[in-house]
Amino acid sequence: MEKICVYCGSSSGKRIEYIESARALAFELLKNEVGLVYGGASVGIMGEIADTVLAGGGEVIGVIPQALVDKEVSHSGLTELHVVESMHERKKIMADISDGFIALPGGLGTIEELFEVLTWSQLGFHKKPCALLNVKGYYDNLSLFLNHAVEEQFIKFIHYKMLLVEENPEKLLKSMAAYQPPAVDKWIGRSDT
Repeated sequence: MEKICVYCGSSSGKRIEYIESARALAFELLKNEVGLVYGGASVGIMGEIADTVLAGGGEVIGVIPQALVDKEVSHSGLTELHVVESMHERKKIMADISDGFIALPGGLGTIEELFEVLTWSQLGFHKKPCALLNVKGYYDNLSLFLNHAVEEQFIKFIHYKMLLVEENPEKLLKSMAAYQPPAVDKWIGRSDT
């Protein structure tokens, strides 16, 4: 993988482990010579992962809407910064130029971005790995909800397994490198798998 898109919080959260996990993932990206694609902000976990990759000499591509640039949250020292008109344009560019997707801890935007690309994968629009870096159990309840959706037959188990979940950045990148997308129809009830 040449570039990985990382979705994460524009705040730092309440645990130091969230910032530490951003740094740890940045070091793994650097070690594997993988570029970072992210939302282009200088604040929170977003700023931390970008600064760490940049400090290590890595490539960082940010994509940010003009409205957020106007609020002075854009990062001024990136390898590339794409300023776009809308969130839709931002997400499309980030998805198009990335070879995989990781969500670190974050809020509504982080979860929405991950679920969009995961849905696109489920529908067969791309074959790129989608993953959670589950820091200090941050995403445990989300995993429980997805398992519940499988039990209630709204998500196929094979699609549930498409979301890679690890607590360790090194293991997560290895899982992503080995990822093979399932070849199965999305709609429940159309086949027996």
